[in-house]
Parts: sequence; C-alpha cells; structure tokens
Amino acid sequence: MNAAPDIAIIGAGAAGIGAARRLQGTGHSILVLEALPRLGGRAWTRHAAGMPLDMGCEWLHSGDRNIWTGIAEQSGFTVERRAAGWNTQFRNLGFSPAERDAAYAEFEAWGERLAASPPASDCAADALAPDGKWTAFLQALSGYISGDELERISARDYATYENASTDCNWRLRTGYGTLIAASFPAGVELCLNTQVEAITLDERRVVLRTPSGEIRASTVILTVPTSILASGAIALPAALDPWREAARFLPLGRDEKLFLQITGDSPFAPESHVIGDPRDPLTGSYNIRPYGRKVIGCFLGGAGARRAAAEGEAAAFARAIDQLAGLFGNDVRHCLRPMLASDWAGTTSIGGAYSHALPGCAGMRQVLAKPFDNRLFFAGEATHATDFSTAHGAYESGVRAADEAISALGAPA
Repeated sequence: MNAAPDIAIIGAGAAGIGAARRLQGTGHSILVLEALPRLGGRAWTRHAAGMPLDMGCEWLHSGDRNIWTGIAEQSGFTVERRAAGWNTQFRNLGFSPAERDAAYAEFEAWGERLAASPPASDCAADALAPDGKWTAFLQALSGYISGDELERISARDYATYENASTDCNWRLRTGYGTLIAASFPAGVELCLNTQVEAITLDERRVVLRTPSGEIRASTVILTVPTSILASGAIALPAALDPWREAARFLPLGRDEKLFLQITGDSPFAPESHVIGDPRDPLTGSYNIRPYGRKVIGCFLGGAGARRAAAEGEAAAFARAIDQLAGLFGNDVRHCLRPMLASDWAGTTSIGGAYSHALPGCAGMRQVLAKPFDNRLFFAGEATHATDFSTAHGAYESGVRAADEAISALGAPA
C-alpha cells in the first residue's frame, strides 16, 4: 500500500470509481480505500440460481443522458431500453384502470402543485390535496422514490430532481452493479476491507487512520454516504462540523429488495408488474420475471422497508408472498421461494439507500459539496445538485471532486 499518495479516495462506489477514472493517467499517485470486501458500494449485483440480481441500484435513470449508458456500451454491455412497467398492473389485479387513472392523476396534480406553487414550509406533504383519496398510494411512491414519507421530504429538492430527470429508465441484463464494479480503472491501487477510522490534518498532509496503519495523503476525496458522515463513524476534525451537519440534513432513505424464485408452473408473466396493495403506504412493488427469468423482485420503500427491518427477513418474505397470493391466488404460495434480501440500512459502512433533503434543507447539497482547505474534497450522490440518489449523479460528483483535487495539486512533480 502506498502510504503517501497524492490523492486518496475513500469509497469505491460509483463516486469513487468516477474519481479514479478521471485521475487515471494524470501522473498523480492514487490510492482507493473501501470498507467493504467488494467494489460498487450501493451498486451490487449478486448471482443466485444462475441469475444476476441487483441488490441496490438497478435502473439507468435518465438513461438518454446517463454517463453509465455510454460506459456500458463502450465496454460491451447491452443496454435494455424497454420502458419500465412501474405504472402498469398485470391484468388489473387489485387495481382497476379507473382506480389507477385516479391515483396517478392525484400524483401528477401533487407534482404540479410542487412545481407551480411550492408550500412555504418546503414540506412535500403540505402539497397533498386535503381531500385526496390516494394519499396512501402517494406515500408508497414517496418511499420508492425518496426512501421516506412526504412529511420528511423537501418540496424544493424533489422538484429539482424531477425537473432535471427524463423518462428514460433503462436496464442492463448483466446488472448495474456488474457494470460499475467492472469499470474500476486498471492500474489504480485499491485496498478493499479497509475502513478509514479517522481523518486528521497536519501542516502538509491529510492523515487517514486505518486498521492497517496511517496513510498520509496530499489530498483526499471523501465519497462515503451521508449516514456515515453524520454518525461520526469516521472521526473528523472539528473544522468539518459544517459538513457533518449538512450530511445530517441529507439523510439516507430506507429502501430494500426481496427476491423470490419462481418454481414450476405459475401465472406469472414475463416483464409484468403489480403493486401489492395501492391503499397501503407500506406496500411492495413487484417486478415480475424480468428478462423472462423465473424471479420476482419486491421493492420496499420508506415505512415498508423500515417494517421489513423491524420484523426480520422471514416475516418480510412471508408478507410479500401474502400480497402476491392475494392478487394471483393462494396456489402461488407453492411456487414462490425466498432467495435473497438486501440490508442496506444494516450495512455498517452504508446505513441506508440514497439521500433526500429534509424540508428546508435542499441547499445543504451545495454545502456538502464544498472543498475544505483545498485538501479535502467531497463527492457522492448527495453532493450532486440535480441527480442525487442516482449512480450517474454519484459518478459525476466523483469527476467534479477529482478535477478540484487536480487543480489544487497542480502538475505532478
């Protein structure tokens, strides 16, 4: 391990990889430190029953302008441009066309109010219609989109993302996590299973304390999630309290996935989708047989993800099977087998899904993105002005932080 690199990058997720790719070939010595035993951070493709399953980010949001789309195609990955089926309900089970139209109309009207006349409180819930019949459904969507209830979402932050995003949500047959991990640049030094415990500053160097010893870098790019910055998991100098405070106002939401294997004959059609119960804000959203594979992915957001964590994995799988049986008939219980479950909230070096701003706190993204002392540079999806909560926003933030570090260091000696 290079104990005195020009630039140390803390975190090997999409932001850290973006920074490393930008720095490759600049002549600066680079060291990337990752607490997990793998690359990718919140992008992780696991394999089960011969199928690649994305435990974290799965969709190339704003795919027509997503930097990962170009990286994928340049690297030989196939990008699936089929439209997402999130707004569909297979055979209208439990959610009639009239109900669906009414629910999504209420959702669209809420979004239009946020954009045209945002509440003075900046609280997204305050834009709900007082007599809305589908508030529970909107809360479920908020869980999927932001990982939390509308009462804890900044209206300004939400509208900023919506205004910048496009309707192109694409996929990778081999997994988003597979692409991101495969994109780590050759020749850049990487240390996995290496937790940074503390950061201190002396007159010339940024000192990183790890279980393997001290690293004294000229500059550091810090890409860890806001939950880690806010929690004190990494001891930081008091001078960085404003960054820690900014992170506290940009918490990670709660989103988790369950994967169910389909065995034998079943009524599940390829590339179909259902909402378990649109009247329940804790409901699962079910992506059925993607690519024709015999698997169902259950997405839980906000309160639904918190309940799954509180009740445990077995109870979460049982509840998912109950919802599917309620729609497709009791016989499907015999052909559904629990496979894998994510635990992002319980992963100590992550602590949740992706960031959202609390009401009144959207400006904290700019605070978190500011460099400190021309030696510490901050990246990660939470620091992106418009594409927070995405892997492409994380990548772009890593490139931005790398450019800042290059400018601070000047030409290599």
